[in-house]
Amino acid sequence: MKAVRLIKIGKPLEQQEVFLPKVGERDVLIRIKAAGICHSDVHYRSGISPVGPLPQTLGHEVAGIVEKTGSQVNFPKIGDRVCIHYQLSCGDCYFCTSGNEQFCKQGMMIGKHCDGGFAEYIVVPARNTILLPDEVTFEQGAVLMCSSATSFHALRKARLKDGETVAVFGAGGLGISAIQLARIMGAIDIYSIDINKTKLKLSEKYGAISINAAEEDPVSSLYKYTNNRGVDVALEVIGLPQTMRQAIESMGVFGRTALVGITDKPFEIFSYQELIGKEAEIIGCSDHLLHELPLLIELVRRKKLDLSYVITKKIPLNASSINEVMDNMEKFGSDVRAVICS
Repeated sequence: MKAVRLIKIGKPLEQQEVFLPKVGERDVLIRIKAAGICHSDVHYRSGISPVGPLPQTLGHEVAGIVEKTGSQVNFPKIGDRVCIHYQLSCGDCYFCTSGNEQFCKQGMMIGKHCDGGFAEYIVVPARNTILLPDEVTFEQGAVLMCSSATSFHALRKARLKDGETVAVFGAGGLGISAIQLARIMGAIDIYSIDINKTKLKLSEKYGAISINAAEEDPVSSLYKYTNNRGVDVALEVIGLPQTMRQAIESMGVFGRTALVGITDKPFEIFSYQELIGKEAEIIGCSDHLLHELPLLIELVRRKKLDLSYVITKKIPLNASSINEVMDNMEKFGSDVRAVICS
């Protein structure tokens, strides 16, 4: 089958012909219909986030059709439309049995530790599949598996409550989902911070108050908008020390900052001024959980979570198209989410 793979860190992905993966007794073979290109894939290619072993087929946002099932699989069935929870875990350890499978000691992430979705087919354990209703497109199902799910998990970790204010730093795929989910979860005012005017206009379509960080200091603006209180929840999905600092600085008393973006660079905080004196919190958010995904899919099916504007580009499965998208993402271009379609 055809696959687009990371051969060497810091180099463009390459297209290869590889063997069709074998199906174990508890596995399913999925013909991939859509695979999202995430900013994490850009980090893997550049070496900011470790990936291996190489060569590796990237891609962790995956949806498709079940083509074959293992001998012990009763669900899903051949022909079912599914999307894939990208955390492959043992299912038996403390973290798995407590519903925190992202910390499974034997866990692997597709597209990072084992071959992912930039290919024609993929094999995963049957328990990692979630049924995709007919009302939800494969492209939407793929994007849900990371950008929407990670934003949802982060807002839950931040304990967002009715009537609170939220600042979302980054109006890309995660940010646009976060804006909508924050509204669904009861936020009264949502602020979108970015330097890209196209993305900021898109965030306004979903009811956010946009702040262009290239033209104004976002922290000062957030305090102005909140009558000098600061925001209740700040969500950072970019992965830059500068925006992480700004998210923390924007918190009010009892505020919570959820850090999602990946960076390999440290940054400083003023413990008393920014945390102790406000009883504020910084919360690390890693991936998402299997049990969170069915609700997200249902929100899309009911048209409460709208991904129609999030998917800004559809491309074929070839190395040149994928590398072009990743190059643009590395420069924080205007595309929100590009999806590989077949």
